[in-house]
Amino acid sequence: MSRRIIALAAMAFAVGIVALDMAASPPDPYAAPSLIAYGSGQAQSGGFCGALPD
Repeated sequence: MSRRIIALAAMAFAVGIVALDMAASPPDPYAAPSLIAYGSGQAQSGGFCGALPD
């Protein structure tokens, strides 16, 4: 196999995964979190993976 075939197959696989994800849950820009929330007044969400349970 040549590199071109493998590269095309990898790209097709990546595009297929993105297409399946978009079909399963279409993007909603109104419900999406802001990309950069520094100084926006929004509270942080999520957790810290190294935090010990109470």
